[in-house]
Parts: sequence; C-alpha cells; structure tokens
Amino acid sequence: MHSGQVKKRYWRSYKMEKKRISLKSIIILQLVIVIYTLSGVAAKGAAGYEMFSWQFIFFYGLEMAILGVYAILWQQMIKRFDLSVAYANRSMAILWSLVWAVVFFHERITINNVLGVLIVLAGTVLVNTDE
Repeated sequence: MHSGQVKKRYWRSYKMEKKRISLKSIIILQLVIVIYTLSGVAAKGAAGYEMFSWQFIFFYGLEMAILGVYAILWQQMIKRFDLSVAYANRSMAILWSLVWAVVFFHERITINNVLGVLIVLAGTVLVNTDE
C-alpha cells in the first residue's frame, strides 16, 4: 500500500469516528475561551493609556502573553474536538466578553445583548448535543 492510500484510509476512518464530548471537556474548552477573552480586557486596558507609555507597554505585553498561552491551549483543544464543535464553542466568547465588559469596565447590558447571548448559547448547546 503506498502512502496516498494510507492517508486516504486514515482520513476516511477519522471522518467516520464520532468524538464523544464530556462535560469536563466542554468546561476545559470554555476555560481556554475565557483566557482568549481576557486578551480583550488587556487590549482595552492598553487603549486607556498614551501609546508607548509604561502602562500601555504593560497591558500590550500582557495581551500578547495571554494570546500566546491561548494559541498553545487552542491547538490542544482542536486536537481533542471536531473543528466544528471547537469553533461553535468559541462563539461563547461573546458571553465572556459581555461579562468582562460589566465586571471590569462597568458597561451597561441591554436586552439586545442578553438576547444575542441567549441565541449564541442555544446554538452552542445544539452543536454540542449528541444525536
């Protein structure tokens, strides 16, 4: 069997394999997404200071560090989840961003914010539900 046939056979068996999703795995995935959304908090922190001030450099460096950690963790998540499931869960970043907007920046939540998050949450639950 030549390498093309091996790759084709592997890909076919991979596509047919249905990955089971445990609650623990979803929680870990959400924690990775929370880390990602914290980069937005650091970015907004940097935006509050004059460019190249020490505060700006601190928050910008923090943002880059958070994104670096996230990139490594995200790579591990997409090894464990179907890509469609991983990215559907990533849409939950809108919920976490809304939480951070209120907690860190005292922004106001509107009914449209809540409805939008509920729609995203419903879609995420549908994608994660086993058939």
